[in-house]
Amino acid sequence: MLEVLRNRTYRRLFSAQIVALVGTGLLTVALGLLAFDLAGGDAGIVLGIALTIKMVAYVGIAPVISALTAHVPRKTLLVSADVLRAIVALCLPFVTEAWQIYVLIFVLQAASATFTPAFQALIPAVLPKESDYTRALSLSRLAYDLESLLSPILAAALLTVISYHSLFVGTVVGFVGSALLVLTATLPAHHVSSPTPFWERLTRGARVFWRTPQLRALLAMNMVVATSTGMVIVNTVVLVQSHFGRAQSDFAIALACYGFGSMLVALALPRVLERFADRTVMLLGCSVLPVGLLALAGVVSLPTTTLTWSGLLLIWFVLGAATALILTPSARLLRRSSDEPNRPAVFAAQFSLSHACFIVTYPLAGILGALLGLAPTAAVLAGIGIVAGIIALRAWTAQATTSSPMDAPIAV
Repeated sequence: MLEVLRNRTYRRLFSAQIVALVGTGLLTVALGLLAFDLAGGDAGIVLGIALTIKMVAYVGIAPVISALTAHVPRKTLLVSADVLRAIVALCLPFVTEAWQIYVLIFVLQAASATFTPAFQALIPAVLPKESDYTRALSLSRLAYDLESLLSPILAAALLTVISYHSLFVGTVVGFVGSALLVLTATLPAHHVSSPTPFWERLTRGARVFWRTPQLRALLAMNMVVATSTGMVIVNTVVLVQSHFGRAQSDFAIALACYGFGSMLVALALPRVLERFADRTVMLLGCSVLPVGLLALAGVVSLPTTTLTWSGLLLIWFVLGAATALILTPSARLLRRSSDEPNRPAVFAAQFSLSHACFIVTYPLAGILGALLGLAPTAAVLAGIGIVAGIIALRAWTAQATTSSPMDAPIAV
């Protein structure tokens, strides 16, 4: 997998991704502590609103920015987004009111909604060979999972010697480092289509999704992923501390199991995708996620014992693995279904539409968990996942006459 790092441009871009992820991880910890300083016991409300603002910015901003910046050189766009993120992070330690957090978070996430799709759309041009691109996707998935595990540990270590306000400095360093690495990378030429009306540029990515059966299937798969992710992100702490009565450290262990499952699949996928079609791998993930949620409903319904606690950890591992089965190959579909001029719009559409699913499942997981209990919530989310999975299967089956040769397995 690591041989792809021999490409100098990709090595710099991947390094930029890593340092930016570390900065984002430190920001997450520091923001939680800042919210508690400002709101005390109502910190959860502040963070909940901030998370909603983040998702709204992701859904609403990405396609608009992609349309507005279609003719902007990629290096200029990426560096500008990183600089803006660094400026916002530098302002956060001086916040004194909750509304100021909301404004700054919106600006920060708007910059991220600019940076991430443009960055993702750039990698296929840097690594045109399919096998190299697949390795890059696995490395990217691995980087995200490692960040979720290691950034809290790094933040905890730093907090033993500095105040949480100083963690924002680490965030600034991460974004500035990312900007410098992108600035020093030699990027491929930026190809743009002939001038078109703004509305056409704005809707270009969505129109590609609508007319491409495998991308319509990906839309449904995004919802399958969102059902399990919503349960994990929103209710893990409730499961660990309220239902099982475990220590706070076990909350981290549960999330680590989820991340570990995702990392193992990310490491294995380059070889797996040489033997099996993307469709086979991704639909397998769509099948496993609802089953995992139904298993969770069963485990939660049983008496809380060491055995059921172990069952929860196993389910979290399986959910993480199945999520990676869908998310890691998804960019290969975007790459094959787009060309150089419209690729940024297609990646921006995926970024926006996938996060729109979280706007549905995050509050659903929280509200149903409080009103109905955890077992019924898992069952409801599993039902939504099953319906979305069936839609994905039907959409991709209908694509037989337009399948890319790359969708056929090399060997079975």
